Amino acid sequence: MSHPQFWKDSKKAQELIGELKGLRNSCLGWKKAKEQHADLEELAEVVESEDTSSLEYLDRDLRQLSSDIDKLEFTTLLSGEEDKNNAILSIHAGAGGTESCDWTGMLARMYLRWTERKGFVASTLDFLPGEEAGTKNITILIKGEYAYGYLKAESGVHRLVRISPFDANKRRHTSFASVDVIAEISDEIKVEIKPEDLKIDTFRSSGAGGQHVNVTDSAVRITHLPTGIIVQCQNERSQFKNKSQALKVLRARLHEREKEEQRKKLEAGYAAKQDIAWGSQIRSYVLHPYTMVKDHRTNYEKGNASGVLDGDIDEFIEAYLKWKVKK
Repeated sequence: MSHPQFWKDSKKAQELIGELKGLRNSCLGWKKAKEQHADLEELAEVVESEDTSSLEYLDRDLRQLSSDIDKLEFTTLLSGEEDKNNAILSIHAGAGGTESCDWTGMLARMYLRWTERKGFVASTLDFLPGEEAGTKNITILIKGEYAYGYLKAESGVHRLVRISPFDANKRRHTSFASVDVIAEISDEIKVEIKPEDLKIDTFRSSGAGGQHVNVTDSAVRITHLPTGIIVQCQNERSQFKNKSQALKVLRARLHEREKEEQRKKLEAGYAAKQDIAWGSQIRSYVLHPYTMVKDHRTNYEKGNASGVLDGDIDEFIEAYLKWKVKK
């Protein structure tokens, strides 16, 4: 940073400052914990067993230090190459019709509330409403340190069991939605996209109507012909900006596909996705006849389903990351 040419490239300078901030945060937490441990160790040597007030002080600080170390240890679970990156989260309605479209909207709200809790920033890249209610599919860019590291735990099919608000007979219904999470990749990672491999369509963005209606064909849909991957963006009013965002998502999806193929997993790639239906769910949200959310991979469960749907999913993410390491 002290180099005379450091600020010549302001974009690169900001990236390096951000990297430095992250490295400092990673180191300072451990340094602070080490210093606190040394202080408590010294105090423990001089405190008399009869000194009740000092023992209470020591016990309180020791509990706090233990909690801080647990949090620091959790960050070591986010050591993947792209864990620090922003996340591109897509939710698609599955089996269940209007019910599943409503469930997709509920999941989108859950993740947006979680984003707010984390202090991250979310922007909608694409949105397709359901025919009667809810959301058919939605793609959200979530910006924040370790956004992908956290949200990769959410990839899979999510199942909802409840009394349907759309059923006049008040019967219990089961709905499904699929969540896909990929890391936003930096421009430094080269993903070759040939212009001749792209089919680019423009269309009119869907909106609320009235004065907000979009009267130009600014929305962009890009089909990558060799892989069949389709991405689209309609959030921006400019066709150029929508195309740029869609290409960014396409690059990320192609990069993720390449990583999956390299790992040679059976579930790799988009052609091998599980059905968004019964038996393929990673997590169940039960609102009737009792309330409970259970992750079927880790067996972690929580009774406060309304809290989970309000964005309180950190414990599920932590349980998944720990389970992944053990596995």
